[in-house]
Amino acid sequence: MTAQPLNLFWFLPTSGDGRYIGTEEGHRPADIGYLREIAVAADRLGYGGALLPTGTNCLDGWMVGSALAPFTERLKFLLALRPGFLTPGLAARQSVALDRISNGRLLINIVTGGQPKELGGDGLFLDHDERYALTDEFLTIWRALIANGQTDFAGKHLTARDAKLGYFESVQRPHPPLWFGGSSEAGIDVAAQHVDTYLTWAEPPAQVAEKLAAVKARAAARGRALDYGMRVHLIVRETDAEAWEAAERLISRLSDETIANAQARMRADTDSVGQLRQLALHDGRRGRLEISPNLWAGVGLVRHGVGTALVGSPQTVAARLFAYQALGIQTIIASGYPHLEEAYRVAELLFPVLGIGQHTKVVPLSPGREFRAAPARLAAE
Repeated sequence: MTAQPLNLFWFLPTSGDGRYIGTEEGHRPADIGYLREIAVAADRLGYGGALLPTGTNCLDGWMVGSALAPFTERLKFLLALRPGFLTPGLAARQSVALDRISNGRLLINIVTGGQPKELGGDGLFLDHDERYALTDEFLTIWRALIANGQTDFAGKHLTARDAKLGYFESVQRPHPPLWFGGSSEAGIDVAAQHVDTYLTWAEPPAQVAEKLAAVKARAAARGRALDYGMRVHLIVRETDAEAWEAAERLISRLSDETIANAQARMRADTDSVGQLRQLALHDGRRGRLEISPNLWAGVGLVRHGVGTALVGSPQTVAARLFAYQALGIQTIIASGYPHLEEAYRVAELLFPVLGIGQHTKVVPLSPGREFRAAPARLAAE
C-alpha cells in the first residue's frame, strides 16, 4: 500500500439511477429526496466529495448542489461550470456564493463540452478549438475576479471592462479549486495554464500514463504542477467471480439493436477526443469489453462520458487503483449502479483495503428501535 491513501469521490446521478443501464426497467427518477440520501450517505461514509454531472438530461448541478450542501458536513461538491453559457462575472459571483453557503466545499469542474448539437441548442456554435480558446479567456477573467475582486480584459471572444466582483470573497483562496478534463491538444493547453486538478477517464494504464506525461510536461513549461484525478465506475464484490457476474447483470437488459443505435448516436454527436478514445476501447462489441486486466468497458456500450469500470474483489480493484496511483493519480471519482447501495458497498469492502480513514456503519441502538450511525470501530465491538 502506498503511503498516502487515494482520495475517493462519489457520483450523484442527476439524470436518474437503477440496477441496469440502457433500460427503463427499475429506473429511479432523479428526485431530490433520493439524491439527498446518496449525498448524506457519501458524507457519513467518508467520501471526499461528489461529482454532479451536466447535460440536457441532468438536473442542474448548481441548483442541486445548493439544495444538498446544508444536509452534509464534510462532502465537497464538484460542479460543472460551462464557459460560453454565462458570463465570467456572473459565474464568479455564483461561485463565491456557493463556496460561502457550503463553507468552502465547492470545487469547480470546467466543462467546455464535446457535443455540438447540444451546445447549439444552448446557443454556442464555436468549433472545437475555438471553444477551448473561449474557455481560456473565460478562466482568465473568472480567476482574476475572484482572486483580486476586479479585472479588465479584452480577448477575441470575451471582454470585461472594469469588472468587479462585489463585497464578498470566496472562502477558498485565491478561488475555489478548478478541475478539468480534456484530452485534445487544445484542452491540455487550457489545463496547463489554468486548472488545479486534471481529470482523465479510466483507460488502460499505459494510455493514462502517456496522457498524464503530456499534461505534466505542458504544465511544467508554464512553471506549474497539477494534481491528477481519474473518473471510473467500480463494481466491487467479495470475490472476482461475483463482481464479473454483477458486471454482466448490469448490461443484461441491452439488446444488440440498443447498443448499435447508442454507438451510432454517440459517434455522430461528438467532437470530443476523450469520448472518441472511450468508444475506440471496445468499438461497441460485447466480446471485447475487458480492455485491460479488470478494466471493463461495458458501461460505454450505451453511456456518454466514462464508459469503463474496474471489476473485482476489494483486493483486485485496490491493486488496479494502486497502479493508477503510481502513475500520479491522487483522486478517484467513482460511481456504481445503483448509487445509493453501491456507495455503501464500496465503502464497506474497498475502503479498508485502500487504507481510507474510518467510515461509518449503521448499527441498531437496541432491538425494535431506530438505527443510528456509529464509527466502524464501535460497530465491530
